[in-house]
Amino acid sequence: MIAAEDVFLILLAAGRSERFGIPNKLEVPFLNKPLGMHVVTAFENIPFKRRLVVTDGCKLDFLSHHFEVVHNEDPSSGMSQSVKLGVQRAKDEGAQAVLIALADMPRVTAAHIYRMLDAADSADAVVASSDGEKPSPPALFGRDRFDFLLTLDGDAGARDLVKAGRHVVTAPAELIDIDTPEDLDRLQALVHDPKAAITRALTRR
Repeated sequence: MIAAEDVFLILLAAGRSERFGIPNKLEVPFLNKPLGMHVVTAFENIPFKRRLVVTDGCKLDFLSHHFEVVHNEDPSSGMSQSVKLGVQRAKDEGAQAVLIALADMPRVTAAHIYRMLDAADSADAVVASSDGEKPSPPALFGRDRFDFLLTLDGDAGARDLVKAGRHVVTAPAELIDIDTPEDLDRLQALVHDPKAAITRALTRR
């Protein structure tokens, strides 16, 4: 396992929210707090070495939750630019691993992250989340993978690397990401009708 104290959390919160139709979907209310703050509070008791959030101007108060805010000047270049900004900082400061998470995945739990840390057994570890069918973020990369991550380009990122890594399976509803208003509507339905959670999550595939 890799201890949380040796891991940099890199929270990706940059993007144009084009499919959502507003300037920043992370600021939309969900269960009485902004959408982008759910993962922040879910992880706040995990003792990461450092917490970085990469944004392009999001107005959420990440600083009060002990995040260092890194600004992505060119979010149009794809997610890889945000990843590289975080990974370079982690490499410079001697992190043993990075955990890359998305701010638009509001249902990920700390328990799942600890299972991922338990599954990381070496400096070249690659551990991704999975709904039982396909891998997804959050994903953890050991320090020997940093140089590769720094070569990424566009949005495809480390897809092949993640597919070949270890996968920690959790409930599909935990890995829902919010790209459109319809996604948020479906998530609202899940949390207000827990008995339907599995059925509705399967319907989205």
